[in-house]
Amino acid sequence: MDATTTTAPGTRPRLPRRAVHGVLLLDKPLGLSSNDALQKARRLYRAEKAGHTGTLDPLATGLLPLCFGAATKFSQVSLEADKTYRARLRLGVRTTTGDAEGEVLAERPVQVTREQVLTACARFTGEIDQVPPMYSALKRDGKALYEYARAGIEVEREPRRVTIHRIDVLDFRGDEVEIEVRCSKGTYVRTLAEDIGEALGCGAHLVALRRTGTGPLTLEGAVTLEQLEAMDEAGRDRLLRPVDELLADWPVVRLEAEDAGRFLSGMRRRVALPDAPQVRVYGPQPGAFLGSARIRGGELISTRLLSPLEVEGLLNAQASKHRHPS
Repeated sequence: MDATTTTAPGTRPRLPRRAVHGVLLLDKPLGLSSNDALQKARRLYRAEKAGHTGTLDPLATGLLPLCFGAATKFSQVSLEADKTYRARLRLGVRTTTGDAEGEVLAERPVQVTREQVLTACARFTGEIDQVPPMYSALKRDGKALYEYARAGIEVEREPRRVTIHRIDVLDFRGDEVEIEVRCSKGTYVRTLAEDIGEALGCGAHLVALRRTGTGPLTLEGAVTLEQLEAMDEAGRDRLLRPVDELLADWPVVRLEAEDAGRFLSGMRRRVALPDAPQVRVYGPQPGAFLGSARIRGGELISTRLLSPLEVEGLLNAQASKHRHPS
């Protein structure tokens, strides 16, 4: 019996899932959790397998790369990648959560100059130790920290080493500062905002946060859920980026057909290349992405492989895009 005819009266028909492979650059809206955004996109694509590449708080907007099918095998790469954010800070006010959702804890006058803001930001570039906020999803004894915080309990948190590659001050007007931050994974921009406020002697909290980059991926070409909903299925499929875009800044290794087949079966291959911790591997056909590997002692050692069906699916999708360009 057809899958769309077995639903109970009054419920929406359940559409059959399909194999979809690729990366969607989603511009996540304000107020929606990352998982909710993922599930909405997954339903629109009817995708069998999907995952996102790093949580954005409901109060944050911006780049949320979504992985479908074969791309889920490499979502960890994007999760581990550096991130870029635009953040707006309100000086002179501290809140319980470090952002605009919390209750006001303290208010202090703001008497700072742009030069003082630049100096304060410079203090937090490089490797720093950050104490995670209580209002976070980190777990303690199997329970999220925000659950303790909502119950009025504060627990001790170990500082975590993060790297702030740069902080650029984009705008400074009275009691508001807009900054762009490029940082390592695991950085809490809310905590950074509070720390900058304390360094200025007036306190601060985060009022807006937008992610603009994840590794080599940016907001260029990103789409909203509303735009996705307005498209037909073929239009949505044309938006999917190749799986290997997640590894766009890794070195490339190309194999001839015989070696490509053996590599896909998990066998090590001899290569006349220097050692490398991570490379992306292709077969002889254009765009025939096979997986990731490392090179050690002249051997190409697979770390994550696509299945032959996934490789075929990616090549078919690529051919379809060339036949029906957007």
